[in-house]
Amino acid sequence: MKRFSAISATAVAAALFLAGCGSDTGSDTAEGTMPGMDHGSMSASPSAASSGVAADNNSADAMFAQMMLPHHEQAVEMSDIMLAKDNLDPQIMQLAEDIKAAQGPEIEKMTGWLQAWGEPMEMSGDHAMEGMMSPDDLAQLEAAQGDEAARMFLTQMIAHHEGAVAMAEEEIANGQDPDAVALAEAVVADQSAEIEKMKELLAGL
Repeated sequence: MKRFSAISATAVAAALFLAGCGSDTGSDTAEGTMPGMDHGSMSASPSAASSGVAADNNSADAMFAQMMLPHHEQAVEMSDIMLAKDNLDPQIMQLAEDIKAAQGPEIEKMTGWLQAWGEPMEMSGDHAMEGMMSPDDLAQLEAAQGDEAARMFLTQMIAHHEGAVAMAEEEIANGQDPDAVALAEAVVADQSAEIEKMKELLAGL
């Protein structure tokens, strides 16, 4: 009888020990951690991670895209006007082709950003954009022919590119989205080089 009591007491103690271990494991599982894992390492929640992604862009990024979109669209329009003309210097035609090839995909890229950011395609209110041509400027370019058209296109596009470079430099200084800042840096580099090329072409007319 004494031996049976001793065995029963041992069994009860073992059961209590196992029950205690089971409750500890359940506590860890309930909190979504593995036993022995530091709970502090799992403190970042999905909502915190998503808010970090949202914070990757700011108002300067949105303004850059909203202002650069119509700016790029007008550069493509000016290039199309030139490409519709006959008997122009092949270098002028190539420049117009290059501008379209570069700025067309950038328009799509910035449109996608604004959609992803939940921002409108256009800014509210009136905002002056440097280097933009007026409707009269575009009408004069369309009517011009030969060297006159080439000279007008180069003069207008130099001013247009200078405006784009100024806006891009503003984005580099104040923007936050890495892709938007990278595009702004590319605009500064590429369009500054084109400005120098256009000045050389203009001097040769």
